[in-house]
Amino acid sequence: MIALGVAVAAVAAFVLSSVYYVVVSPLERRALGDRVLDRGRPGPLRVVTELVRTAVVAAGFAWVAAQAGLPALPSSLLLAVVLWVAFPVVLLTGSIIWERVPWQTAAIHAGDWLLKLLLVAFVLGLVH
Repeated sequence: MIALGVAVAAVAAFVLSSVYYVVVSPLERRALGDRVLDRGRPGPLRVVTELVRTAVVAAGFAWVAAQAGLPALPSSLLLAVVLWVAFPVVLLTGSIIWERVPWQTAAIHAGDWLLKLLLVAFVLGLVH
């Protein structure tokens, strides 16, 4: 049952993330102008790679939640927020400080990670 939850969470998070970037990319372009990175449209290999990456995140989340005894809702949502602060937020602030990534770009990616983790936590919490 968990494997099905991981697969559903991965696909749902991929779709949500895709919609999110369609919505926020014009805002990034407006804020950064010529400094914005042109990511182009993802090809089939990137789509598959992103689905696999998201499935790894969902599987990792499921394992951490099970080990922590927090697989069910609403505690899984709290775990998602804690993991978001502990990992993506810390990594993205590092990219701002050390790699000079514009804060707007890092904020967009942080938002994407928050949505993904919350959706993964929600789907896996429902499966539990």
